[in-house]
Amino acid sequence: MLLVGVSGCGGKKTTQKAPTENEQPTKIEGSLEFNNVTLEQADENGRPLWKVKAKRGVYTQNQKTARVENPTGDLFQDGKLVLRVSANEGEVQQDGQKVFLKGQIVATEIRNGLVLKGQELEWRPKEDLLIIRNNLTGSHPQLQASAKEARYFSRKQQLELFGQIVATAKDPSLQMRTEHLIWQVSQQKLIGDKRIKIDRYQGNQIDSSVVGSFSEVNLQTKIAKLKQNVELTSIDPPVKVNGNSVIWNLNNQVVVADQPLSIWHLQEQVRINGSQGQVDLQQKVAVLTGNVQGVATRNQAKLKTNQIKWEFGNQLITARGNVVYQQVNPPLSLTGSSGLGRLQDQSFVVTGSKGSRVVTEIIP
Repeated sequence: MLLVGVSGCGGKKTTQKAPTENEQPTKIEGSLEFNNVTLEQADENGRPLWKVKAKRGVYTQNQKTARVENPTGDLFQDGKLVLRVSANEGEVQQDGQKVFLKGQIVATEIRNGLVLKGQELEWRPKEDLLIIRNNLTGSHPQLQASAKEARYFSRKQQLELFGQIVATAKDPSLQMRTEHLIWQVSQQKLIGDKRIKIDRYQGNQIDSSVVGSFSEVNLQTKIAKLKQNVELTSIDPPVKVNGNSVIWNLNNQVVVADQPLSIWHLQEQVRINGSQGQVDLQQKVAVLTGNVQGVATRNQAKLKTNQIKWEFGNQLITARGNVVYQQVNPPLSLTGSSGLGRLQDQSFVVTGSKGSRVVTEIIP
């Protein structure tokens, strides 16, 4: 570390500027006080790691630290400027391995436009790590975020957020709430390993929401992937989709599940399960395949088949392959190769394929 008028140790290559008459240090009880102070640190190859400037600085000899007022600083990586910071006050350790700043922190990433604000900052140049705490906010052309703490890894251009996270994306219009989130800024990806809630907005209103334990949101492709106890709720159509693996296209509102899923129509009280499926929320239609089972809660009408197409607007269900329809009142069972109708109305027609018959069983 170099402090104007005081040279550092550790074999680092530094350049010392001769202090002017107004910059001559003043000795105060084992400390040296400077005006217009500059501190800087270089790596083993002489490339700058960081440089901090301040109007006033105090170097404490016994603690081997320098305290500065209203500092502004440049943080480098491989000799190139990557971050520019400012604060109300700061402290630099003699070995230059850590820089602490406090009060009204503003850190700007030169390469990608990310701006971080908070009340405490710690810079660890050897780790390419910037830590900001207390009232943290982050802004970027793609995303606004707040959290308790952030760790920015400058080499990977990756921001890791901790505690009470609220992240709002502009395109697509989303708001995410969770406790741990990794933002790969250059790759435009958000990765979460804690329970997360994502709200999708149409204008100022939420039109659909999803929760899951693991998530990956790609802001470039506008695709969200969620896993483990996933529940997606749509306002129009009024349906819930549950599963363990869901891919949600945030632009066209298509939800794809390659694992078992369940769709629940909130108004009509109809639930249909399948081994896999696709739900088009814009077109208001779902297609499920593999061990498909449906039930209407109000009248206990049931359906089993290989594949269905479910139109939410008129509640019409088209079933294909090994169709079994059952109802309780009046008791009836129909078996055939295809079917068409509405479970909640108990109006379902089962037909047989060429050369086969429909089996009707009236249960006494």
